[in-house]
Amino acid sequence: MLVEPKYRYRRQLRHLQKDERALFIMFTTARRWPDHAHLIISPLRRPDGWCWCLPEIMQAIKGASARRINKLLNRKGPVWQQESFDHVLRSEESLDQKIEYLCNNPVRAGLVSSPDRYPWLWRASGDVGTGL
Repeated sequence: MLVEPKYRYRRQLRHLQKDERALFIMFTTARRWPDHAHLIISPLRRPDGWCWCLPEIMQAIKGASARRINKLLNRKGPVWQQESFDHVLRSEESLDQKIEYLCNNPVRAGLVSSPDRYPWLWRASGDVGTGL
């Protein structure tokens, strides 16, 4: 029996992934020193037809960003906690709500006066949700 790659990953939190559905993901730094990151992603398909699975995506994102963060801060060691929280978005309304939450998070934290002033907020163009 062939096991889908996305179901090979199990830690403390339950991780579910559905093809063609956006995922809301939040992960924190080890010891929460620069705090946390939020993502909304829609995994693409691999050449074998399966969607890229969350462990592969998170390993790529966390690995590349950890190397860059450690280099910029002239430090070594873990940057991110191993675990992440993820949630399959089930409707356009849910997607729009999560996009709004993500965009307003730096405002709620008092870091900026409006989302467009936050330099680390990246919005892809296209036909996702509200067009962000």
